[in-house]
Amino acid sequence: MADKPSEEPTEKATPKREKESRDKGQIARSKELATMGVTLAAAIGFMVFGGAMLKGMTDILIRGLSPTKEMIFDELAIFDPLASGTLHAVSTMAPFLLAVAVAAMTAPAALGGWSFSVKSMAFKGERINPGAGLKRIFAVRGLVELVKALAKFILVGGIGVAVLLSMADELLALGRLPINAALKSTGHLVTFAFLMFSASLILIAAIDVPFQAWDHMKKMRMTKQEIRDESKETEGRPEIRGRMRQMQQEAAGKRMLEDIPIASVVVTNPTHYAVALKYDGNSMGAPKVIGKGADHMAARIREVASEHGIPLFEAPPLARALFASTDIGDDIPEELYVGVAQLLTYILQLDNFVANGGLEPHPPEIGPIDEDQWKL
Repeated sequence: MADKPSEEPTEKATPKREKESRDKGQIARSKELATMGVTLAAAIGFMVFGGAMLKGMTDILIRGLSPTKEMIFDELAIFDPLASGTLHAVSTMAPFLLAVAVAAMTAPAALGGWSFSVKSMAFKGERINPGAGLKRIFAVRGLVELVKALAKFILVGGIGVAVLLSMADELLALGRLPINAALKSTGHLVTFAFLMFSASLILIAAIDVPFQAWDHMKKMRMTKQEIRDESKETEGRPEIRGRMRQMQQEAAGKRMLEDIPIASVVVTNPTHYAVALKYDGNSMGAPKVIGKGADHMAARIREVASEHGIPLFEAPPLARALFASTDIGDDIPEELYVGVAQLLTYILQLDNFVANGGLEPHPPEIGPIDEDQWKL
């Protein structure tokens, strides 16, 4: 029987696959972008710091070729000028070297971001396998690299020829200039030529960066079966599903308890169930359930309500009916309007009694409640 053909990877990589790939150091990278960044930074550095570097190196050279009598006859006297010259050379070159170092570190990260992976430095036998090396050479990627190399050679070579032709008169005139003027003019010509060569790499990088991003995305593609397997491996595990449900319930319970202090009343069973109701005649058409819980959560609701002075009213049939018929955020059902209205009226009368005195209201007998209609 013939083997079933393998499924083509056509789906975008999942966040989990992308994270695993980044952990292994497998991210989009463009060598052309890094080369362009470093060479362009060096060219600009020569333009900005070239004069100071040339003057500094000239001073060092003059001092080095102008030894004193003491330096000639005392072999230890050479160390102070040598140390001074070294420090002067380092301080002269430091700004240029720093600019190039920053470019060398930041340019590669422009595509794919920063990534350091120990796994990518691990020894892999296929890296020294001649067969695998030949396969990489003659693969499509190898062909692309060959085309890029030829394109760079043609582009940079063409720009080099154009730059040399444009500077032909200046180059021929160097032989008629005094030595100092010739050196200065040579420095300007070399810096300008280097800048043009570096700028030519921008075109190569502009082509290579999108290709590398596309090639990396293509390598990262997954088959539909791989996505299904990953889903089963993560969300499909019973312990993970249970943990996710637990976390969701804990978060929902925390949010609900934060709303209890604004409740108008909490109806209790008295111990097994607790339902928090909120009613504002100016903005609500009907009382709304803003919290409910059973057993441990019911105890927490009662505790929070007591801490914030929210009235607790024991009405087991009404509490069970509200708990069974509503979710958090729902308006109470019409069948329970009468019972809840009796309760809210009592709460208003009780608030008035506390504020103004007078006759203390008697708790109402809530009902009747058809408990058969609300099965828990």
